[in-house]
Amino acid sequence: MKQHEAVIRAMEDNGGYATLALLNQNVLRVEDCEWKTKTPFASIRRIVQDERFFFKIRPGLWALKTYKDKLPPEILPRKGERKEKIEEYSHAYYQGLLVELGNFKKFKTFVPSQDKNRIYLGKKLSEIATISEIFKFSYDRILRKAKTIDVLWFNEREMPASLFEIEHSTDIQNSLLKFVELQDFHASFCIVANEVRKKEFQAKLSLGAFKSINERVNFLNYDDVAELHTKTSEYVIIESKLRF
Repeated sequence: MKQHEAVIRAMEDNGGYATLALLNQNVLRVEDCEWKTKTPFASIRRIVQDERFFFKIRPGLWALKTYKDKLPPEILPRKGERKEKIEEYSHAYYQGLLVELGNFKKFKTFVPSQDKNRIYLGKKLSEIATISEIFKFSYDRILRKAKTIDVLWFNEREMPASLFEIEHSTDIQNSLLKFVELQDFHASFCIVANEVRKKEFQAKLSLGAFKSINERVNFLNYDDVAELHTKTSEYVIIESKLRF
């Protein structure tokens, strides 16, 4: 079996689509295919860009051309789909990437109750987040605010380590206000959005109201998140082969 056929097989086994992270985990397990290369992950990246067989849906997510009309709407929205629904699918996708990324890094991961039933790659977000109830790490008024953050990572002491807000079209300032409420915790804050919103993010963050968190808030665009998700999966796979 040729290498591109192994990638096709792995995608078919997953319903015709897959993230690069999932391909990294599954392609090398396909039988009857030899990977005589020291850089199999780079080979997989190259293969999915072969337009004869594959197409890119969004950063980090690829699909088979033969499955284009069979993919569920949360993977590939139907023509004429409402804008609000498309944004919901996109929001859930990046939430899922961030949850999986936190899982790769061995954090405990949480999503808000209103998002738990949203679908990420065929699963509810509640199925991939590792905790269903937020840890009681502070006062109730603080917890009420924390519960609305799009994705939270908790460390082994059950304290917040990283907080992520995904902003497709909503007001970035509202997310920054949430971060201000949580500034007393030793946690990193991150806004995830389209690259075109970076200047807006910088302008809002420069306001005096956000001076206390100005140096603590990062901006990641969608490609950054997908790249982190993919590269971290590669590291996890390599690390699993080592004995310390």
